[in-house]
Amino acid sequence: MLNRKPDAFHLTSPHAISPVRPTPTRGLALGRALDLTVAVLALTVLAVPMVIIGLVIRLTSKGPALFAQQRIGYRGQPFTMYKFRTMRTAVGDEPLRELIAAELRGEDTAVNGSYKLDGDSRVTAIGAFLRKSSLDELPQLLNVLLADMSLVGPRPCLEWEARMFPAQFQPRFSVRPGITGLWQVSGRSTVSTLEMLRLDLTYVRTRDPVGDLAILLRTVPSMLRDHSAR
Repeated sequence: MLNRKPDAFHLTSPHAISPVRPTPTRGLALGRALDLTVAVLALTVLAVPMVIIGLVIRLTSKGPALFAQQRIGYRGQPFTMYKFRTMRTAVGDEPLRELIAAELRGEDTAVNGSYKLDGDSRVTAIGAFLRKSSLDELPQLLNVLLADMSLVGPRPCLEWEARMFPAQFQPRFSVRPGITGLWQVSGRSTVSTLEMLRLDLTYVRTRDPVGDLAILLRTVPSMLRDHSAR
C-alpha cells in the first residue's frame, strides 16, 4: 500500500487540459534536453552548497532538511515535489488557503505591494532567508531530472489550490510545472494568484525553447531585484 502510485487529480473538464497551441515534437525534445543539461550541471556545481544548506537547516530547527509535498503537475498527475524545509514542522496551511481563496474572489490582499503572507510565524529564521533568495527551490532540480517538472513552467500547485482554480485556467496543466516561469520573472510576490494564472495561460500559448531560455536568463536578475518569495 505504501508504494501505491497516487491517483491522478481529476480536472473539471478533460478537454480543458489540451494545450492551447501544441508544441512541435522537435520543440519538446529541445526543451527536455535543455532541462536535463541545466539540471545536471546545476546539481554538480551546487552539490556542496546544498549539503551545507541542509546541515544548517538541521542544526537550527527540528525536522528534516528536505520538505517533500504532493503537488499537481502535467495533465493533473500528482507528484512529490522537493524543497528545502523553510517552516517549522507540524504546522497547518489554513492561512495560505484563506489568502488564496480571497485572491481568487478578486479581493486585494496586498500588503505593501506584496501578495505573500505577511509575518508568517510558521517560517523559520533560516527559512525566511532561503525563501528570499529562492535557495529553497534548489532540490526541485531533482524533480526536473525525474521529468516531474521542467526548468520553466507554471508554478506547481497543491491539490486544494487546483480545485479552487476557475475552469478557464486549466490549460496550465497541459505543460509540466516549472522551477521558474513567466509569473516569477514578472514579480513573484508582487503578482496575485489571478495574475499568476493569467501569466500561466500566456506562457502556455506562446511557449517555445527560445522563450524558455529567455525566462531562465531573466530569473537570476529577477531574484536579485525582488527580495520576497511565496
